[in-house]
Amino acid sequence: MAHLSFDDPLVAEIGATAPTVSRLPEPVTSAHWVEINGTQHPLPDDLSRRALDFLRSDLRLFGTKEGCRQGDCGSCTVLVDGEPRYACLIPAGQLIGRSVVTVEGLATGTQCGSRLQSALLAHQAVQCGFCTPGMLTTAAAAIDAGRVTDRATARAAIDGVLCRCTGYQKIIDAVAEVGCGGAARPCTRQTPGSHAVGVPLTRLDGPEKVDGSQCFGADGYPVGSLVVRAVRSPYHRARFTLGDAAAVQTFVARHPGVYRVLTHADVPGINLHGVAGPYADQPVLPRDEARHFLEAVALVVGERDAMEGLDLSERGDFPVTWQPLTPVLTVPEATRDDSPQLHAERPGNLLIQGFVRRGDTTDALKHATHVVSATFESSFVEHAYLEPEAGWARRVAGPGDMGGNMGGDMIEVHSSTQAPHPHRGDLARILGVVPERVRVVATAVGGGFGGKLDMTVQPLLALAAWHVDRPVAMALTREESMATSTKRHPGRMVSTMGADADGKLCAVDFEADFNTGAFASWGTAVANRVPVHAGGPYVLPHYRARTRAIHTHVTPAGAFRGFGVPQTTMSQEQLIDELARRAGFDPLEFRAHNALRPGDCIPTGQVLDDSVGLLACLDALRPAWKAAQARVATLNAAAPAHLRHGVGIAAFFYGCGNTALPNPSTVRFGVRPDGTVVLHQGAVDAGQGANTVIPQIAADALGVPVAALHFVGPDTHLTPDCGRTSASRQTFITGRAAYLAGTALRARLLALAGAEGDAVISKGAHGVAVNGRTLDLSTLPVDEHGYAVAAEESFDPPITVLDDEGQGSPYATYAFGAQFAEVVVDCDTGRVRVKKVVAAHDVGRMVNPTLLAGQVEGAVAQGVGLALMEKYHPGGGNNLHDYLIPTVHDMPEVQAIFIEAPTALGPYGAKGIGEPALVPTAAAILNALRDAIGVRVYEAPATPDVVRRALAGRTVGYPG
Repeated sequence: MAHLSFDDPLVAEIGATAPTVSRLPEPVTSAHWVEINGTQHPLPDDLSRRALDFLRSDLRLFGTKEGCRQGDCGSCTVLVDGEPRYACLIPAGQLIGRSVVTVEGLATGTQCGSRLQSALLAHQAVQCGFCTPGMLTTAAAAIDAGRVTDRATARAAIDGVLCRCTGYQKIIDAVAEVGCGGAARPCTRQTPGSHAVGVPLTRLDGPEKVDGSQCFGADGYPVGSLVVRAVRSPYHRARFTLGDAAAVQTFVARHPGVYRVLTHADVPGINLHGVAGPYADQPVLPRDEARHFLEAVALVVGERDAMEGLDLSERGDFPVTWQPLTPVLTVPEATRDDSPQLHAERPGNLLIQGFVRRGDTTDALKHATHVVSATFESSFVEHAYLEPEAGWARRVAGPGDMGGNMGGDMIEVHSSTQAPHPHRGDLARILGVVPERVRVVATAVGGGFGGKLDMTVQPLLALAAWHVDRPVAMALTREESMATSTKRHPGRMVSTMGADADGKLCAVDFEADFNTGAFASWGTAVANRVPVHAGGPYVLPHYRARTRAIHTHVTPAGAFRGFGVPQTTMSQEQLIDELARRAGFDPLEFRAHNALRPGDCIPTGQVLDDSVGLLACLDALRPAWKAAQARVATLNAAAPAHLRHGVGIAAFFYGCGNTALPNPSTVRFGVRPDGTVVLHQGAVDAGQGANTVIPQIAADALGVPVAALHFVGPDTHLTPDCGRTSASRQTFITGRAAYLAGTALRARLLALAGAEGDAVISKGAHGVAVNGRTLDLSTLPVDEHGYAVAAEESFDPPITVLDDEGQGSPYATYAFGAQFAEVVVDCDTGRVRVKKVVAAHDVGRMVNPTLLAGQVEGAVAQGVGLALMEKYHPGGGNNLHDYLIPTVHDMPEVQAIFIEAPTALGPYGAKGIGEPALVPTAAAILNALRDAIGVRVYEAPATPDVVRRALAGRTVGYPG
C-alpha cells in the first residue's frame, strides 16, 4: 500500500491532479469518437462491444467496476452527457460523439465531484470501496441536476447502486450534505501531540477508494495478459470424460487465439487445497467426477478477444462428455444408509462433529420450572460481495535466477484474498515447490466477509502461469462467483432450555446439523465454534451441545461473518424470549438476570476475566428499549388492524480468534538509515479498516504520529504472516503484535539515544529524533530488509485445546453485546420492515469509533437480509436480480453504542467487532416479529410467504 500522509493536503483538494476537462474545440469529424474525462478517444471498430469492456480493457480505466454484467449492482455506473448509465449494458456505439465521465474524471468533470469525494471520506462512507465509484457517479449526477434536497432524495439518488459493506447510512449522510449545501464535515486528522488510538481518523486508504485508483483483483493486470476461463459442470453431480490429446488439439486449432487447455493431469504437485486436511479438501481440477454445480473441470487459456466469445458450456464444442449422476443436496438425503459418499474416507458424509458438555442436562431439565423447546431452520446465504473473485499471475525470476527473465521459477499471484500466507502455502503444494517460490500479493478486497478465505481463482491462475510464458488474468462472472463460492451454512437446530422458579437458566440441550457442501472449507470451524456459543452469554450450570457438518453435492459452505453463530443465535435467543415470558420477565431484564459477569464460568469451563461488558451493554440499551416498547404500544393502538408493530432484543457473546487453535500474527517495524519509519502490516483490509486501525495502534506504541509512518501492505515477500482476516481477530491479535513491535522498536531507539522511557520520538526532515536530537543511523549496519533499527514481534493468544467433553479455554477473549430492533408487519402481505436497530457492543477499547460504527451499520444490513430476505438456492438464481440483498430502501435507522471493557491482552484493551456486530441482529428482528404478530417464526428468512403461513397457523403458535 502506498504511503498516505495526513500532513499532505487532504481530500478537500481531491481532484487537484485529476485530468483537466477540455471542451471539444471543434465538432468531431469522425463519427466514431467519444470524449472521456475531457479527452478524445476513438471507439473500437466493433461498436456492439460493451462500453464497460472498452473503458476497462482498451483504455484501462479500472475505476469503473464490473460486478454483475446485467445492470443489477450499479458498480459500473458512468455519466453519459451528465446522466448515470450502466456501462455493462450499453454498447460502445451509443457513446459516439458523447461526453463520458468516469470516477477518474469526476472531480473536474462534474460540479460537485470533488466535494462529494471529500464528503464520503469525511463521513467514513467507504469501506471496501468497490461500490464507491458507482455511488459517486450516480450521486454526482443527481446533485448536479438539483435532485438532492434532503435525506429522502439523497437516498433515492443512490438507489441504483448496491453496497454490501456500509449499510448505506453514512453514504446518505455524505450525499445529503453536499446536495443540500450543508457545511462540509472535515476529514479527521490526528492532532499534533495527541494519541491516535481512540481518534476517528479518516481512512488512510480512503483517497484511492474515492478517486478510482485502488486496484482490485480484476484491475491492473499487465498489458498483454492472457485470459483464463474454466470449463464447468452443468450438473450438481456428474462423471465426465475429457477428450484425448488429438481432440484437445482440434479444439485449440478451431479457435484462433486459444493457447492451451489444462486439466488435472497438468497439476505438478498435490491436486488439493483447503484447511481440513487431505480427505475433504478441494481439487484444483477433479479427475473424473464433478461434485457441485459449475465446478471447474478444465481450463482454457488464450488471448482476451478470443476468450470473450468462446462458448465453454455444454452446448459448445469443448471435448468433454457428461454422465449426470443422482446428487444428494440436503442433510437428510446425505445421511441415509444408501447415500452416495462424497469422500470415501468420510463414512456417512460426516465431515466433523463438535461437542461441549457440562453437568447433567437431562436431570436439570426434568426438575426445571419452565422448559421450552423448538426446532429452527436456516438457509444457505450468499456473501454477495460486489467484487467477483479475480486476479492475475505471472512466472518471474525466482531465488537463484535474478536476471528478470520470464523463464524464472517463481509464481507471483495478485488476487483478492483474505489469507495471503495460507494461500501461498497451498499454492506451493499444488505447484510442488517450496513456499519461497510463490509470492502472493493481496489486491484490494471488494468485500470478503469470510468468502475470500478460500482459494478460488488463485490455484487456477497459478497453474496457468506455471504452463504459459505470459501473464494470465481471470475474473469470475457473477454467475460463476455465486455458483462456486462458499455460502453461510444452512442449519437445522433442535434446542431445549430450562429455567427455575426464580427465572435463572439451569440447562440448555442443543443439537444442530449443518450442510457443509461438497468440500470441507470452514465446516470444521462452524461445527467447533457453535457448541461453545449455543448457550449464549448466560450463566449455565448444565449444558450439552452437539453439532455435525455433513457433505452434500452443493457448493461448499464456509466462513461467513460469524462461523455459524448468527444462525444459532436466531434459534437460541428466541427460546430465551419465550423463557422470559413464561417466567414473567421483561426480555431485557431476563437477559440481565442471567448475564455472564467477570469471574463466571462458560460451559467449556473457562473462567472469564474482567473484559465482560454484557451488563453494561444492557444497561446502555435500557432507556431506549423502554421508549421503544412504549412507542410500539402507541403505534399499535392507532394503526390499522393489518399493520402490527413490534420490538425485540437479542444478546450474544463471541470468541475473538480461531477456536482452540494457534492463532499468531507477526508485525515488522523498521527505520531506514535515512530515518524513514516503515510498518510492514500484513493484515488484509477487506473494508473493516485494518489499514487504518493497525497503524493507529503501531504509531501510539512507537510514540509517533500516524502521518510519520510509511506502510507496506499484505505481500508474502514483504510482510510477515498476520494470519487470516477472519474470526474478528485482526484488531485484537495483529493489533497486539503491532503494539509489541512498536514498543520494542521504541525501546531500541531510546537505547541508541541513551534516553529515558518517557522521551519524545519525532520524525522530521532529517530523520528520527529523540527529545529533539536527530539520530545518525547512516553508520549502522542494515539488516536483510534494509533497516538500521528494526523490531519484529508476534502475538498468539493463550488458548487451550478442548478435550473430549469440550472443556478448555477456546478463546483468549470474548466480545459481548446486545441489539434491539423495531419492526412493522403488514399482516395482509406478510412483509416485514425493520424501522430501527439500536446496538450496544463491548469492544474492549475503541481504536477508531467511526470505523466501529460503520461495521455495525453494515452488519445490520446483512442481518436484515439474513432474517427477512436472503435464501440461496443451489444451482439457481446466481445473479443479483433473483438473489435479493438489502438496498438503500431496506435499511433501518441504526444507532450504535460502544462499551469499553478492556481486555488486558488486546492492544490498549481492544477486541473485535467485525463478526460480533452481525451475530444478534437477525435474532432481534425475529423476536420483534413475534412481538408484532404473536406467532413465532422458526425458519429464516422470514419472507412474506413464511410470515403469512405462520399467521394462517397462529393457533399452533409457539411449539414448546
